Amino acid sequence: MLIVSNYHYIRENFSAEFPSIFGVTPKQFKAQLEELGKAGTFISQEELLQFKNREFDKNYILITFDDGLKEQSELAKPILDEMGIPFIFFINTSNFLERNVSLVHKIHLVRSHLSSEDILDELKKNSSLNLNTEEKALAIAHYNYDKDQTAHLKYLLNFKLSVKKQQELIDPLFNYLFDEGKVASELYFDDNMLQELSREGYLGSHSHNHLPLGNLSQKELEQELSHTQQFFQEKFGRPAASISYPYGSFEACTGISELIESHDFKLGFTMERAKNLSLKEDSLLLSRFDCNDMPLGKNELFAAENLFQNNLLRNWYKNENSPSHKRKP
Repeated sequence: MLIVSNYHYIRENFSAEFPSIFGVTPKQFKAQLEELGKAGTFISQEELLQFKNREFDKNYILITFDDGLKEQSELAKPILDEMGIPFIFFINTSNFLERNVSLVHKIHLVRSHLSSEDILDELKKNSSLNLNTEEKALAIAHYNYDKDQTAHLKYLLNFKLSVKKQQELIDPLFNYLFDEGKVASELYFDDNMLQELSREGYLGSHSHNHLPLGNLSQKELEQELSHTQQFFQEKFGRPAASISYPYGSFEACTGISELIESHDFKLGFTMERAKNLSLKEDSLLLSRFDCNDMPLGKNELFAAENLFQNNLLRNWYKNENSPSHKRKP
């Protein structure tokens, strides 16, 4: 059996005028790893690939990070190395090829300087789009660690507005507040970090531009996958073996497995809160828990000692109104 714990930001503190960037401190991260280590054996990407053709022989834990943030290499990697724990850092390749800032991070940074209410007011000036009652419930379920207004804003941005509409709203605000080149240089891995992580087998793809892949047209999806694998091939001499789907939702992950596989990906990671019984079921739709769901997290779902004994515990993909995330696309 496999449990995957996913992380994003790791910082000594997360103070901001309007808190919008959340994560773990190094101290919290290390304590959580110690708890997880009581429940199973940590596994690497290379080791996990060996289970594509056979069943798990014991309980395993995989540690992953999305977005390729410099702080992950500077603060999380030393702890992981010290404890002898393997991991995967998933990167958006456009950040390194084009030295841009992903729209999702622009949103995080803008939200750290402006309130959700102010951004929603700005959104209403540019769009008549509103969430209905069902969509508001979905937003709150999806962004279960956020206040309602923030959850509504994030759902609108990520699932109701086109990328072009999001950019029209966020880019002027971001450009007024920040220098994109400076932010990109400070936020993401530098080249030395990339090369070291690649040599150690610790890199995977988070797509090229951090877009919800399942919502793209066939042509757009093909471009996303081709561009990210071309970067890996040219930069590191081999394609990425694994991909973490941006946003990780049901809509962002399903219906695309055939194209994902055709671009040489062997493993695909969602954000479905569930444990993985086998890779044979679908190695391109593997479940992950947010680190907040894990022992010592803000919304801990289980204790380390019964981590592998519980059932699916909590899964906002599976309910009477939505199909199973584990179906074959």
